[in-house]
Parts: sequence; structure tokens; C-alpha cells
Amino acid sequence: MKNKVTNIMIVGVGGQGSLLASKLLGKVLLDKGYDVKVSEVHGMSQRGGSVVTYVRFGDKVYSPIVDKGEADFIVSFELLEAARYVEYLAPDGRIVTNTQQIDPMPVITGAARYPENLVEKLQKLGVNVDAMDCLSLAEQAGTAKAVNIVLMGRLSKYFDFPESEWLEALEKMVPAKFLDMNKKAFALGKAN
Repeated sequence: MKNKVTNIMIVGVGGQGSLLASKLLGKVLLDKGYDVKVSEVHGMSQRGGSVVTYVRFGDKVYSPIVDKGEADFIVSFELLEAARYVEYLAPDGRIVTNTQQIDPMPVITGAARYPENLVEKLQKLGVNVDAMDCLSLAEQAGTAKAVNIVLMGRLSKYFDFPESEWLEALEKMVPAKFLDMNKKAFALGKAN
């Protein structure tokens, strides 16, 4: 993987923990010796709006931005966000998504309906989708707030890095009182 730049988009809704997820991923990659660029969170992070963070790594990375058709992975905290950013996915890319549905404002106000069967629709388009109920797994780990770590556990399956390196990065990023729950969330994401 070191001979090319790998592009990852982390997408979700404000308040879901995408910043911690991108920092955790960046820490693991830096510790592996990659040149890493992590963008700031773009979007309405405090208001429940759409949020995007880019993580790019390789031997040498010049920009933190991922263009349309370039994302090797889209990690999505919410199903509609996966569909919203699908045009950024590379032809051989993969979406790793939580199946949770959070109604956007047009749905809340009754101006629109939440689209049905999004995973199936994406798969019919030829998109490689790895979808799982991360919220239930996070709750099983002890807190609904660990959806981000469940997703990182799931993403870790696609990288040839020892689990211990992910957990070491987690230990540096998460307060001690939440560490056991987050380690459990990571393990559940990786195992399921």
C-alpha cells in the first residue's frame, strides 16, 4: 500500500464523533510511517448537518482533499450520508457504513421522505457496500456514542495492521474512563 496514496472519506452527521475517528485513523497511519494528511471537519458539525473529513496516506501526500471518483473507502456514520457521497468513491472502492438512519431536516419537516432500501440500491449500482448496525454494537459495548469506534474496528479489517496498533492509538486518544468501552466497541466492529 505504500506505493500509492490511499484516500478515505469519513462522512456523517454532526455530533457523531467523526473527528475522533479521523484522528484515530491518522494516528495509526502516522505510527506506521506513512505521510498522512487529515482535513478539518467540513460541514455543520455542531448542528446535525452533513460532515466530511478526508484522510489521505502514502509515501508522500500533497493535499488533504479527496476528489470525486478517488475515495478508496467511504466510512459512513449514517446510511443517507453514504448515498450522498457515493460519487466520490473510486470504481474499486468500498463503502463501510452504519445502517442507522438519522432524518435530515427535509424529512423532519415533512418536505421529503427518507429513501428506502439504500444499501440494496447502492449494491444494484455496483457499489461495494459493507453495511452493519453499528449503533446496536456500540450500545452492546456500553455506549451509543461509540459508533465511531465500531466503524473504525470494521474499517481495520481492510488494513494489514496488527490490532494492537489500533488499540495503542485508541489508548492515546480516549480518556481512561471510556477506554474499556471503546476497546470493546472496536472489537465488536472488527468481529461482526
